[in-house]
Amino acid sequence: MRNDTPLLRPERVDRPEFAAQLRAFEPDLGVVVAFGAFLPKRIREAPRLGYLLNAHASLLPRWRGAAPIEHAILAGDAQTGVSVMRVEREMDAGPVALVRATPIGEDETAGALAERLAALAADAIAEAVEAAAGDRIAFEAQDPAGATEAPKIERSDAELDFREPAVALVRRVRAFAPRPGAFAQRGDEPLRILSARALAGAAADPPGTVRLGDDPPLRIATGDGWLAPLRLQRAGGRPLDTESFLRGRPFRDGERLGPRAPATLPT
Repeated sequence: MRNDTPLLRPERVDRPEFAAQLRAFEPDLGVVVAFGAFLPKRIREAPRLGYLLNAHASLLPRWRGAAPIEHAILAGDAQTGVSVMRVEREMDAGPVALVRATPIGEDETAGALAERLAALAADAIAEAVEAAAGDRIAFEAQDPAGATEAPKIERSDAELDFREPAVALVRRVRAFAPRPGAFAQRGDEPLRILSARALAGAAADPPGTVRLGDDPPLRIATGDGWLAPLRLQRAGGRPLDTESFLRGRPFRDGERLGPRAPATLPT
């Protein structure tokens, strides 16, 4: 506890005693931040105003779920943003009070975008709380026809399938940078690709074939075009730019990167 502010840390929020503790504080409004568990009705409606606010990192109803940032990048969305909504029983389906949109940078990673959206969310929540305090807040129901799902990211989602076009693979690299890091299989080891660019031009080699050169020093054949890694990391190693990586762990020209998912990822 700091500044005499009580801190409640219940093991489960669905217990009646936790709801009683909240009501004892006589809160006017509740704000939920990065909370993935289900909140029962007695918690959602505990404040005097009868609801909780949450800032979700997407332009709802697009990308409801646990991983909206990654899914927006994977889909090639030009913009995303923050939606301040009322928390309801169905995840991320509550009516929306405020939306703040922002473009997604052409080379922006999920990590960088998450930082920008966190700052945007803080400002948006503050604005919504002020509106609620002044009885000026208004909610608009989401259109379920426009809803898309952003389920939790699994390890397999970060694996690169070189049969895909190079532009799609670059999006996958960005969506999983800096963590867990998009990866491919090099022999018996996983290889993280933390940054990459797409090169135009038909690849006559089978997808996953590595070719060496001067500019770029390393490129990988894909289903459409070439993937040029800019930053790599081997298992147990540290992230390196491609030229530095090749000095310590050189590739053979014509080597193939396989699609088989590794048992473990680099740490």
